[in-house]
Amino acid sequence: MNFEHVSVMLMPTVDMLDVREGGVYVDGTLGGGGHSAEILRRLNGTGHLYGIDRDNDALAAATERLGAAGNFTAVKGNFHDVKALLAERGVEKIDGMMIDLGVSSHQLDTAERGFSYHADAPLDMRMDQDQPLTAREIVNTWSAAEITRILRDYSEEKWAARIAQIICEHRAQKPLETTGDLVACVDAAIPKKVRMQDNGHSARRTFQALRIAVNDELDPLKKALEDMVELLNPGGHLAVLTFHSLEDRIVKQTFRRLGGKERAVQFLTVSGLLDGFFYCLADFFDIKRF
Repeated sequence: MNFEHVSVMLMPTVDMLDVREGGVYVDGTLGGGGHSAEILRRLNGTGHLYGIDRDNDALAAATERLGAAGNFTAVKGNFHDVKALLAERGVEKIDGMMIDLGVSSHQLDTAERGFSYHADAPLDMRMDQDQPLTAREIVNTWSAAEITRILRDYSEEKWAARIAQIICEHRAQKPLETTGDLVACVDAAIPKKVRMQDNGHSARRTFQALRIAVNDELDPLKKALEDMVELLNPGGHLAVLTFHSLEDRIVKQTFRRLGGKERAVQFLTVSGLLDGFFYCLADFFDIKRF
């Protein structure tokens, strides 16, 4: 399968895990398998790596790439459920785990997935193609108040109420079917002068908010991080890559709360511009060895 994805901060992230031969590790966002391939290389045929993803395309591509390794298992699921997914496979403790909270290059570049505002495609945005909820359902059936809430809470969009109003006016005449329809609503809601001054595409925040809502990315994150820390053996490491301030805030606050005398927390910020916003913040949680 042609699954193109660039693994962000590949070596620094895997370095953070301090992979040790014989250890048990988890890549909670398997994607194209870039990080997993490096973890397997460092395991050198020992231990075991579990790669979790809810995207069928990612699982197929990673299995094709890594399936020959006898110490690799691909798991269909969401990293939010990591404890249950590992328990089903008889795993109670691990030596390290990483999650990359960004959207994969493949998802953005595959127009029909509906993640990108650069191509006109069906309003989908599902990471798990088997789930029922899509972006189309949200913009066509949720109330103006609910749409305003997700735009405000999940992307800090200043024009949230106006965008929600235009969406509701549009759907009263004709349902929104494509990403182009949604971009047109955003353009109609935000004055041209403001859009011209925006540092990046003015629809990016709306698309981010809808993607987060469709895939329930933020609400379960804190509990998932707590579960990951509980799974770690002494000496275990947890590395998290975040791509916007909302998820990074959750990660940092959770790490600080869980940190202490026996746990070390390190925050590494790598700033770069991708369509006008920070593209990577890396957080590292280390349970000290005893």
